Formats: sequence, structure tokens, C-alpha cells
Amino acid sequence: MKQSQTLIDILKDKTQDEISSLMSISEKLSALNFERFQTFKTPLTLANAKQALFAFKGDVYSGIDAPSLDAQDLKFAQASVRLLSGLYGVIRPLDLIAPYRLEMGTRLANDKGKNLYEFWGDDISQVLNKDESEVIINLASNEYFKGIDKQALNAKIINIVFKEFKNNAYKVIGIYAKRARGLMVRYMIDNRLENPESLKAFDVEGYGFNPSMSDESTWVFTRKQ
Repeated sequence: MKQSQTLIDILKDKTQDEISSLMSISEKLSALNFERFQTFKTPLTLANAKQALFAFKGDVYSGIDAPSLDAQDLKFAQASVRLLSGLYGVIRPLDLIAPYRLEMGTRLANDKGKNLYEFWGDDISQVLNKDESEVIINLASNEYFKGIDKQALNAKIINIVFKEFKNNAYKVIGIYAKRARGLMVRYMIDNRLENPESLKAFDVEGYGFNPSMSDESTWVFTRKQ
């Protein structure tokens, strides 16, 4: 929380207009987030925060469908899934977070540099190293994955790519790829997967492992519309 508080303190000094410009968001959203930064309080409790997996919205999280997970599912997720955050660095699914907006690619100047990548440095990698995992399945977007110092990471990384067949070619289509990343997280939770090789059986919503497009460090899953 110390690092998060450092960022909050920087953001508290910003005007609503500065937040709007920094994040390229509307007046309504900048007003909301200005208020969030000004009223941010610790410690985080269920009165002022939510568990991360239930707080985030969007295509990835619709694929995970957290409300339908049971207690044992959540226990497995807490042990196996890690979420990357511009404000919190690394969080577990059931960790409490206050509502916020701060994307990893935000060019927020700080004492360590000109953006959040320089702020976090190798901190995210060091937290991930504490899990002592031999393999990390990367389902993050490029923007967030850049927040990991790969040289400082002990685990082997397997990058997952989802492609759609469209106009006679396979290509990544953002909205589908986001949902697919969530679907794969849910697949891992539902099947209690611990062996990365088992992921190659992923076949949700028409996707399938494509060995001819994959290599040791990048696994490609494709589907035809």
C-alpha cells in the first residue's frame, strides 16, 4: 500500500482538468476520479473497497464471470491468479481495492521517472517471484505486461494470443481477445489447472490451440467466425 499511497498523493495534487488531460477522459469521468482520489482512505475495508475480482469491469472480466464462482473456485483463484494494476502493482483476486482509474500506460510523472513503468520498475517482478512459480501464463494486455521487468522475473513466461479468422487471414481483434483472456482464466479456475500443458485443451466458445502458429513461448489459439 505504500507505493499506492505515493501515487494517490501525486494524484490528489492534480486538478480535475489535469486528470482529464492526463487520462484523456471526459469531464464526467474526470470529476468522478478526482473525487475518488480526494477521498481515498486507508485501511481498505469492505465498507470503502471491493475484492478486486468483483470490482473490475470490462470484456476480460465478463469472460471470467466472477459472480458465478463458488468458494472453492475463489480459493483456487486467490492462490493461482494475479492481476496487474497501475495503482496497486500486483493484486490477488480477493484483495481489497478502492474504486479508481489509473491505467498502466499513464504518463504520470513521479520521483522515479516520467511514467508508471518507471515508477514500478522491477517491483512487480519481485512480487511475482515470491510465488515461486516455474511458469507464468501471460494473459495481460501489452500495456500491462510492459509493467513487468522480464529480466528480473525468475519464472518462464508463456504468452497467450487469440486470433480470429477474418477476410481470409487470422488476426487479433481486440474486443474478442479481451473476452477470450477472461474465458481462459475461468477455464483454468474451473478445471483447477496447474500444468500449463493442460491449457492446450482450451476449447471455449470455438477457440482451439493452433500448433502451427505457436512456439515454445507463445501459444496461439484461433477460431473461425
